[in-house]
Amino acid sequence: MTTAATAPAATTTGTAVTTTVTTPDGPFTVVVDPDGTVLASGWTAEPAALVALVHPDLRPADVSLVPDDAPAVVPAVAAVRAYYAGDVHAIDAVPVRQVSGPYRAHAWDVLRTVEPGDPVTYTRYAELSGRPAAVRAAAGACAMNAAALFVPCHRVLRTDGSLGGFRYGLEVKRSLLDREARATGAPSLL
Repeated sequence: MTTAATAPAATTTGTAVTTTVTTPDGPFTVVVDPDGTVLASGWTAEPAALVALVHPDLRPADVSLVPDDAPAVVPAVAAVRAYYAGDVHAIDAVPVRQVSGPYRAHAWDVLRTVEPGDPVTYTRYAELSGRPAAVRAAAGACAMNAAALFVPCHRVLRTDGSLGGFRYGLEVKRSLLDREARATGAPSLL
């Protein structure tokens, strides 16, 4: 099991920075605090779409575009590149900051412990989060996750084992799961 690298909640009122890198699944953009903590990320070239996902208590007042070798983004960018090069655990240590209610915040931490190559169903995810009957709440945590890849909501499947939904499309979700299965020697689920 990996340990969650969720940073403590803090209010962001200043400037965040953003950059976009090319991946086999398309452009991947990160929005980070100046300290390098990921506030939002996903397969888009539109930082504004990601900033809109950040909780209002954390949403930066301004976002500056920086090159992918700027100090604040280097850890996240390096982790994304390493992930796509085959080190599917490279994303584990990147700090993430998201806020919500107690259950959702806990569920995001739990999600970071789901191992690559071993996806879980929403039912199992609810069990892992300590609330077996809260399947809809577990699904809601996935849906409200602003830090895709670093908080790997793509590792959660429908109870019947099918892909379910994914903000960035089922092709990206399938690609990520296949990549992780290959990297870990797990059988492909799809």
